[in-house]
Amino acid sequence: MSGPLHQFEVKPLINTPMTIGGYDFYFTNSSLFMVLAVLVSVLFVRFGMRSKSLIPGRMQSMVELTHDMVANLMKENIGDEGKKYFPFIFTLFIFVLFGNLLGMVPYGFTFTSHIIVTFALAFFIFVTVTIIAFVKHGTHFFRFFLPEGIPFYIIPIFVPIEIISYFTRPISLSVRLFANMLAGHTLIKVMAIFTISMGALGILPLLFNTLMIGFEIFVAVLQAYIFTLLSCLYLNDAVHMH
Repeated sequence: MSGPLHQFEVKPLINTPMTIGGYDFYFTNSSLFMVLAVLVSVLFVRFGMRSKSLIPGRMQSMVELTHDMVANLMKENIGDEGKKYFPFIFTLFIFVLFGNLLGMVPYGFTFTSHIIVTFALAFFIFVTVTIIAFVKHGTHFFRFFLPEGIPFYIIPIFVPIEIISYFTRPISLSVRLFANMLAGHTLIKVMAIFTISMGALGILPLLFNTLMIGFEIFVAVLQAYIFTLLSCLYLNDAVHMH
């Protein structure tokens, strides 16, 4: 039986690379599940809102609940000015959500358990939010690192701390998602190996492992929510400068 970390191994599905600009690109299992996450997200919204019934069915209810949850999250953390950014935040949420959940499917792959993927997402959010801040406030955005009312003798300490805190946002945002998904999946695999090794005596560990799978699904949804919440908070700083 493979080890608990074998499930995170990135493998090329097509051995022949695509050469672009002198660089070789492989279509891997990680690439496949990113594409699947996009397709599932599109199908989820498309089929959920196909009927647009006054009395929604199960699928439409799920889409509407997801929509309302993200909309309320943005309203509470950004206000009415955040409405124009709703498509961006909603797309981010369902992509991360299905990226997490697809990894729970047997023989699935959790691409959000790789730091390079979560950092790419976090860095994209960081750059986008920073651009929005400069477009909205111009050079006045630099006042974000030096709020009014700060005593002059604290400035040499306060400003560097704020700058470091701001530029480490992509790291903290990406590590939080990556670490939780990696740890949860590793624990489930360790327990699965332990259960199989016990043979007929593995009934109790099997029950515990089943509970762990349910808990990991909850964590997958929770981490998508937290990732989106923090993105909303960063967007709020860009829009409102506080």
